[in-house]
Amino acid sequence: MKISLCTISFRHQLIGLKDIAFWARDNGFQGIELWGVHARNQPPLAIHNAQWMASHGLAVPMISDYLPLHDPDLLRDRTLALCAQARTWGAGKMRTFAGQQASAAATPDERRQTIRALREACVIAADHGLRLLVETHPGTLADSLAATCGLIDATNHDSLAINFDALHVWEGGDDPVEARRILLPRIAHYHLKNVSARDRLDVFAPGNVYSAAGSRDGMVPLFEGAYDYTRLLAAMAQDPACEASLEWFGDAVFQTLKSDNAQIRTRIRQAVPETAEAV
Repeated sequence: MKISLCTISFRHQLIGLKDIAFWARDNGFQGIELWGVHARNQPPLAIHNAQWMASHGLAVPMISDYLPLHDPDLLRDRTLALCAQARTWGAGKMRTFAGQQASAAATPDERRQTIRALREACVIAADHGLRLLVETHPGTLADSLAATCGLIDATNHDSLAINFDALHVWEGGDDPVEARRILLPRIAHYHLKNVSARDRLDVFAPGNVYSAAGSRDGMVPLFEGAYDYTRLLAAMAQDPACEASLEWFGDAVFQTLKSDNAQIRTRIRQAVPETAEAV
């Protein structure tokens, strides 16, 4: 399994990509998932680019951004720009969200517009040899297993894939292990995080997460939370091509990422001892 850290974890800290990359390399990460804002704001002639990171054993597996599926006039230009960023960084995957309405609350027109926009973005992604990943997330058309399956069927495009956020799948009332089994042909990436209790899941609401003054109460290390990752990690360990990112939004970023990554490695070795050398 290849594990990346997310630069969104450093959204409120003055730390450069060079220092993040050196730290990631020295602490057992294989990649850096770039937040779209960070990808767009790297100088075009920067020395610390994709080639430089590759020389240090790091890849950029995915750029995580937010396409304006609700705005047809902006969608094409923003999707083309995201494809250009992905190509610049050598990322084969681009992450977005499936609209701004929960599946149960979306009107038929809103659902049709989102699906039409996703299909258009997928066509553009395919033209650039890329995949567009929709994240399993509350408040979108991928907020439950049933809704996600329906979205995949309705969009009907081979370039559409899933960024499987296990905690949000659990939040939606589904068993992540079973959901993974069903969605597996479409899962291209995983986001891993945890929460202290189900009633604290609102700590991950975008308005709170992106605010420098937002609460971090309830954000906990991966193996100290309400969702038990044991079975899911054991299943993921069977797939040597599996790629995941630790998505940490709380404080003590370096300490938490280092500890979580080390514990994931230990658990994978325990789950699949014969592949320990390949992990």
